[in-house]
Amino acid sequence: MLSSPRWRAVAGLLASALLLGLYARGGLFWGLGFVALVPWLRVLDGVGRLRGALASGWLMSVAFVAAVFLWFGAAIGSYTGAGAGTGMAVLLVLAPLMQPQLLAFALVRHWVGTHHGPVLRALAGAAAWVGVEWALPKLLGDTLGHGLFPSATLRQAADLGGAALLTVLLVLVNEAVALAIHRRREAWRARGAPLAAAAAVLVAMMAYGQLRLATLAPAPADVPRIKVAMVQASITNYEQLRQEIGAYGVVRKVLDTHYELSWSALRDHGADVLLWSETVYPTTFASPRSEDGAALDREIQGFVDAAGVPLVFGTYDLDAAGEYNAAAFLEPGRGLLGFYRKTHPFPLTEHVPGWLDHAWLRRALPWTGSWQPGDGARVLPLRTADGREVNVLPLICLDDVRSQLSLDGARLGAQAIVGMSNDAWFTDYPAGARLHLSVAAFRSIETRLPQVRVTTNGLSAVIDDTGQVLVNTAMGDQAVLTAELAAQDPAPTLMVRWGDWVGRAALVFLGVLAFQAAMSALTARRAAADLGPLAADAVLLSSRWRALVAALRLIAALGLAWLAADMVLRTGLQVQSLKQLGLFGAVVVLPLVASLAILRMFSARLRIEGAMLVIDQHRQRIEVPLASITSLAPWRLPWPGSGTDLVLASGRRWDRGLAIADPSALARALATAGAAVSPPPGFAARLASLRAVDGRPALEQAWVKFGLFPLLPAAVAFRLHQVIAFGGPFGEAYTYGWGAWLAGLAAWWASWALGLMLLAAALRILVELASLPSLLMVPARAQAVRLLLAWLARAIYFIGVPAWLAVRLLAA
Repeated sequence: MLSSPRWRAVAGLLASALLLGLYARGGLFWGLGFVALVPWLRVLDGVGRLRGALASGWLMSVAFVAAVFLWFGAAIGSYTGAGAGTGMAVLLVLAPLMQPQLLAFALVRHWVGTHHGPVLRALAGAAAWVGVEWALPKLLGDTLGHGLFPSATLRQAADLGGAALLTVLLVLVNEAVALAIHRRREAWRARGAPLAAAAAVLVAMMAYGQLRLATLAPAPADVPRIKVAMVQASITNYEQLRQEIGAYGVVRKVLDTHYELSWSALRDHGADVLLWSETVYPTTFASPRSEDGAALDREIQGFVDAAGVPLVFGTYDLDAAGEYNAAAFLEPGRGLLGFYRKTHPFPLTEHVPGWLDHAWLRRALPWTGSWQPGDGARVLPLRTADGREVNVLPLICLDDVRSQLSLDGARLGAQAIVGMSNDAWFTDYPAGARLHLSVAAFRSIETRLPQVRVTTNGLSAVIDDTGQVLVNTAMGDQAVLTAELAAQDPAPTLMVRWGDWVGRAALVFLGVLAFQAAMSALTARRAAADLGPLAADAVLLSSRWRALVAALRLIAALGLAWLAADMVLRTGLQVQSLKQLGLFGAVVVLPLVASLAILRMFSARLRIEGAMLVIDQHRQRIEVPLASITSLAPWRLPWPGSGTDLVLASGRRWDRGLAIADPSALARALATAGAAVSPPPGFAARLASLRAVDGRPALEQAWVKFGLFPLLPAAVAFRLHQVIAFGGPFGEAYTYGWGAWLAGLAAWWASWALGLMLLAAALRILVELASLPSLLMVPARAQAVRLLLAWLARAIYFIGVPAWLAVRLLAA
C-alpha cells in the first residue's frame, strides 16, 4: 500500500515540507534550500493532469504553512483571544491564500512542461513563483530566498534583484537536481548537464558575494558620524497594564522607564541620538486629546531639551482623515521636526479598508484597528548640536518586509535606515521575531544602507550594509544598544536603480510565453484549416480607381508626415493652433475618408461555387470560371494595400484587380477547388501573407481607432479644461451656449485624433521594420513574431495611452 503512486506522492510532499521547515530555522540548515523542493518536484513530474497539479500545489501550501508558519497562527490566536489552536486551524485553512505562489508554481510548471522541455519548464515555474509573490504581496513578506540569510556570501546577490532573485536561483537549482535524478539511468552527460548548471549557479553566487564583500569598505575616518542609542524597555501587554493602573498610569510607567534608560545611554555611552520603539507613546503627539496629554507632550519635549539630543519615538499622528501609526522626530530647542507615518499598517489589527469597515465587522472582531496607511517613504535628518547630520529613512514594523519603501528612501538620499517595531506579540514565539529581523536585514543588502532597529522587547539590532547583524538583544531583555551611523552616501545598487524588478520581469516573461503559445496555436489552426470553400473580403478595382485611391492615401501620408515634422521641428509635440487642425482635416482626414468611401463602394465578397469564382458586390454578381484562371500576379506596390491581378488563359490580365489581404491564400483556395493556379512566388506575396496573419480586428477599424477611441482621452482632457477654465464640466455651454461647447469638444477630439494617428503611424512603421528580419532569416517563426509585434503595438495604443493619461492626471 505504501508503495502506491498516491502514497509516494504524499511522502514526497511531506519530505519537502519537512526539509523546508528545517531550512526556515536557519543556522546550519540554510544549505537545504537547494534541495528542499526536490521531493515535491519529483511528485509534480508524475502528475498527469492540470487538476492533479492544482491539488498538489494546494496540499503543498498546507504542508508548507504547517512546517514553517504554524507559530504565526498560534501568535494570532493568542493576540486576538481566539486561542492558539483556533489560530493555527484558521491559518491552515487559509494556507493557499497565505502561500499562493505554490499553486501558481505547480500549475504553470505543469502546463509549460506539457508543451516544452525541462529548461523552459524550470524557468516558467520560477517566474510564476516570484511573479505571484510580487503581484500578491504576502503578509510577512516572506520568500524562499530569505532562508539564505545565514550565508553572508550568497545573500549578497540580493542587491541585484532582492530576495526574489535568490528565490529564482534556489528554484532553478532544485529543478536541476530533480532533473538529474530523473535522468539517473541515462548517459552520464544527460545526468551531468543539469548538475553542472546547478554548480554554475552556486559558483556565480559565491563569486559575486565575495566580490561585493571585498568592495564594500567602511566609511573613511573623516566622515561625520553620530551615535544612536536604541532603548528596549521590554514593557508589553499595554491592555493588561491599562486595566491594572489606568491609561495615564501606563503612559507614565512607559515614559519613566524610557527616561531612565535614555539617561543611562547618554551618561554611559555618549549617545548623540535616542531611538525608542514603535507606539511607545500610545496616544497622539502634538494633537493632545486632553490637558493631561498636552502636559505629557510638553514633558517629552522638555526631556529632549534637557538631554540636548534628538529623539525619535513611536507615537500616533492625527489629521482630518484619521489617526496614523507614526514616528515623531524631536529636536532640542526646535521642537517637532516632523512625522513619518507607517505606510503598511497590519491588516485588521491596525487598519481595516473602507470597503470592509462596517459595524458588524467591529462587533465580530472588537480588536480591529482604525489607523490609516501613510503616504510612502520620507527621509528626515538626525542632527546634533555640533552640526553633524545623517539622513535616515524611518520604517515601522511591516514597512521593512517590502522592498519598495527602502528603495524609495535610498533614491531620496537616505544614508541609513531607522527601523522601529513592536514585536511584543512574538514574545512566546521567537521564530517570528527572528524572521522579522532577517527579512528587515535584506533591506540593508538591497540598498547598502546600514540599519539600526529598535523593538519593544526584542530583537533590537545593529545591521551593517552587508546585512550582517553586528549585535542584537534577546527577547525580553531590558537593554540599551548603541551604534554609529556615518554620513555617507552609498553607490546605488541595481535594486535601487531598477526597483523590485524580478517579479515584474517574471510576469512579463510569462506573458510573452503565454502569448507566443496562443499565437502558435492560432497559426497552427490557420495552417491546418481547410482553405475551401473560399470566403474572403476584397475590393474590385480598375486601374484608374486603384490609382486614385493610392493617390489619396499618398496625400494623406505625406500630409501626416509634414504635420509630424512641423510639430517636431517647430511647434512641439502638441497641437498649438486651429490652423494645424484645419490642415489635418484638409490634407489627412478628407483624403482618407474619400479613399475609404471608394473602397467601400467597390467592396466585394469572394467565394467558390462549383467551378466558378463568384464575386458578389452590392448590385452585381460576377462569375469567373476557374478553368480560365491560370495564375495570380500579386501587385508589386501594395497600394492601396495588398492585392493581385487574375491572369486568364488568354494570357491577358482581367481588367479589374482584387485588393485582398493575402493573395497566396486565394491561390491555395483556387488550387484546392481545381484551378491550375500555383501560390504566387516572390517577396511581395510572402510579405502580404505575413501582414495578413493577424487579420483585421474590430479595434483596427478606422472609425474605431481614429474616430471613437480618441474621444476617450479627449473627453477626459476636455472636462478638466472646462472645470479649470469655466468652473464646471458644462461651464462653457452655460456661458457661451452649447454650440461653443460642442465646438470646443470637437477641437479637443481633433487634437487627440491627430496625435493618436501620428502614434499609430509610428507604431506601424516599427512593426513593419521589426518583422522583416524574421521573414528573411527565420520564415517559420515570422508569423508568430508578427502577431506578437502587432498585439504589442495595439496594447501600447489602446492601453498605454489611457494609462499614460491617468498617470499624468494623478501626478498633477
